Amino acid sequence: MAASPKYLTGDREGIKEFIDQFDVFLFDCDGVLWSGDHLFEGTVKTLEILRNKGKQIVFVTNNSTKSRTEYMKKLTNMGIPATVDEVFGSSYSAAIYISRILPLPPSQKTVFVLGEKGIETELDSENVPHIGGTDPSLQRPIEQKDYEEIASGAALDPSVGVVLCGLDFHINYLKIALAYHYLQRGAVFLATNIDTTLPSANALFPGAGTCAAPLVAMMGGKKPTSLGKPSQAMMDAIEGKFRFERKRACMVGDRLDTDIRFGIEGGLGGTLCVLTGVTRAAEEWKGGETVPSFYVDKLGDLRVGV
Repeated sequence: MAASPKYLTGDREGIKEFIDQFDVFLFDCDGVLWSGDHLFEGTVKTLEILRNKGKQIVFVTNNSTKSRTEYMKKLTNMGIPATVDEVFGSSYSAAIYISRILPLPPSQKTVFVLGEKGIETELDSENVPHIGGTDPSLQRPIEQKDYEEIASGAALDPSVGVVLCGLDFHINYLKIALAYHYLQRGAVFLATNIDTTLPSANALFPGAGTCAAPLVAMMGGKKPTSLGKPSQAMMDAIEGKFRFERKRACMVGDRLDTDIRFGIEGGLGGTLCVLTGVTRAAEEWKGGETVPSFYVDKLGDLRVGV
């Protein structure tokens, strides 16, 4: 059984000891730094304190709708200084995997995207050809002609070798039908991440896993290979880029099944759960296998230790 996590809110000495034992902090964003466009109190000051103490900060997000550049802009606009190189998103992780790791036949290098512009931008950064996604011609109801052309293969691009699912705010029947038929023809099934929910405006909304769920059901329960948290392919890529000692790193997040599991399975020195996102109470991990090392009510509570 996992040891009980240490509650740090209000514990000045405990917070100081916690910060001192790590050199690197990996931060989830949605539910940790902000909810939607609402920045949590104390976030900016906490990150500033960590930087002033020489800590390395990496923003690790499963939100596939924004590229690294867009995330950097959001961080900056919210008063959080950041560079593109400090951002590691699930769309970028997927692009790296497809372009550098996944063996695909030369004639099937195209990716069919269920998702937003962020995925397309990161695929472009790795020179990965793609279709679907934000294509205006697919933002409509399915028609009888579509059924016939998809069934015959006339509407399908023979160069598609991958179906990549992310969070798609414009998902519809036509795009799901196309994705399914590509999978039926042997395309590799990938996902930027499989989060079932997305925290925003202090509530939960459908996440990327919800967009992939119809395809999982149609494929008889076959799940996509996920390139976001808690996938250790993502952890390996982060470590390879930033070159840190895992035991001196801490994962900070709000989800047990993605963020905290990501840190535990990655062999990091610690995990910190904040109760401002998906996880709202300590009772949620009691009796479970995924238990954080530490937890706080909100990230800004770390300010009292320095």
